[in-house]
Amino acid sequence: MIREFEILKSHRLNAESSFARPVQVLPEQVKLDDPAISVLTDFNKVSLLVARMILPLEVANSKMIRYGVRALIVLNGNDQVAGLLTASDILGEKPMRFLKSMGGTHADLMVRDVMTPQHELEVLKIEDVRNASVGQIVATLKKAGRQHGLVVSEGTDGKQLVYGMFSLTQIVKLLGSSPDQVLADIDAVVVRSV
Repeated sequence: MIREFEILKSHRLNAESSFARPVQVLPEQVKLDDPAISVLTDFNKVSLLVARMILPLEVANSKMIRYGVRALIVLNGNDQVAGLLTASDILGEKPMRFLKSMGGTHADLMVRDVMTPQHELEVLKIEDVRNASVGQIVATLKKAGRQHGLVVSEGTDGKQLVYGMFSLTQIVKLLGSSPDQVLADIDAVVVRSV
């Protein structure tokens, strides 16, 4: 039996059109004993913000400011994770150290010059995160001296997939007390090795 279908009316795409972006809703407030998964930026729910290794550092910094983030995943030409670029990498001593050793001007700097390369990144496994508390994440980031922590899932072939990211800045906001109290809470976290 042959069926007929009505054709939908087509329209022109308007100039300056954008696109839908997924949004993750985080809790308004958390406690250190709450599940860690509640403060994870989940890349299955939020668009991953990336930079290419050869992107000018000034452009990467502008991207962070525009999207209100303090870290970008850095990709190589094969869309594989090449590293992590943080606001601290851009605004800290790394750019000046690189320019002192290699020469050039700040405008010459690329993401690859100051990012933390993939082989230096430590990650958390999603299986461990699912059973952890916010306090454990704070303690882990504090011990590592990092503001961000990448979370990976692992396939049966052993390949890792970056699943999400923790941001200490975001966690501090979600803890919701006064800044002094939040800092006291974080300082009170006891770092204990497993």
